[in-house]
Amino acid sequence: MREAISDQILATAGALFYREGIRAVGIDRIIEEANVAKATLYRHFPSKDHLVAAYLQARHERVVRSLQEVVDAAMAPREQIALIFQRLHEKADSPEFRGCAFALAVAEHGDSERVVSVARTHKAMVRDIFAAIMTKASGNPDQPAAHLSLLYEGALATVAVGRDPQAVLIARDCALSVFDTANLNNQPI
Repeated sequence: MREAISDQILATAGALFYREGIRAVGIDRIIEEANVAKATLYRHFPSKDHLVAAYLQARHERVVRSLQEVVDAAMAPREQIALIFQRLHEKADSPEFRGCAFALAVAEHGDSERVVSVARTHKAMVRDIFAAIMTKASGNPDQPAAHLSLLYEGALATVAVGRDPQAVLIARDCALSVFDTANLNNQPI
């Protein structure tokens, strides 16, 4: 029961934070929409800062799990990269899409070390996932993984500002070019 209430608060807060912004959503609004008492919210999350960090941590776990599914899939590394960008395009092609939740949180709540830490951990993990794919492909992951993660992040930012999900497909094409270039001197993949 205790976990269910915590999850309910987190789901409500997360939806509001992503849709309306962290600073725009007050604790009283979360309490009202989650239908919990103030004492209950504070028992689970001692401050708004803790709640924001928990929201980002939960989102981080969902995104990494989704990316890891692609890495674990029985497909060629080039196809894995294409699939990651295709999934991002599908998300970006939604009216609810506002861009990267981690970048938005740091822009709004960057004075919180808790929030910044979760966001940095997330960005590093995304880069590590691209590095894992490149390791399978070429054994030399560092620079290509940095390029791929930058393309992924750039696509998120471009869609958030320009509201055109086609930017993700352009980023995908660039990512596949990075992949191909990194593998020019290796055996075909």
